[in-house]
Amino acid sequence: MTAETSQTLDRGLRVLKLLADTDHGLTVTELSHKLGVNRTVVYRLLATLEQHALVRRDIGGRARVGLGVLRLGRQVHPLVREAALPALRSLAEDIGATAHLTLVDGAEALAVAVVEPTWTDYHVAYRAGFRHPLDRGAAGRAILKARQGRTQDAGLALTHGELEAGASGAAAPLLGVSGIEGSVGVVMLSDSVSDRVGPRVVDAAREVAEALR
Repeated sequence: MTAETSQTLDRGLRVLKLLADTDHGLTVTELSHKLGVNRTVVYRLLATLEQHALVRRDIGGRARVGLGVLRLGRQVHPLVREAALPALRSLAEDIGATAHLTLVDGAEALAVAVVEPTWTDYHVAYRAGFRHPLDRGAAGRAILKARQGRTQDAGLALTHGELEAGASGAAAPLLGVSGIEGSVGVVMLSDSVSDRVGPRVVDAAREVAEALR
């Protein structure tokens, strides 16, 4: 800790991170051990976080992340979308295919930004808000590859017909962005993805990642 930082705020944020990393919640004693502070300090931290709905305690007294975190999280999407739009527009126009930014939302992939090309006669209609399982579609598969550390090819994923008959997809994960799991990709009406698309998608994902750092 430095003179410019708040020890109490730091501990509160550590509590949230610890709770976010468990599905079963943590007791006051468990949090006390993990934080290296006494139980009285933990009680005060939890009480403050509960007042802001960032933490809740179940009947058994285990602390869990509260619904207030979801409200904060919803405000992140517009900021991420705004940062990604320049790279997505360039990708869509260059490839002539619908470009998208997809983020993890629970066990699903959620498209939070979509840009369609302006010069093509036809293209795939892909809407922001579209959801699909992480293990289906190029966007989700790219995220899973990054999660598994399989990034020797920049995590590029190619698919055909998994989400829409006759459509192919290419996506690359956002790498090196703390706190965000996502991918940038394109979807097109074709039987396969041409050789030039993959590297271009990887470059776009890198551009978006740099904008978010």
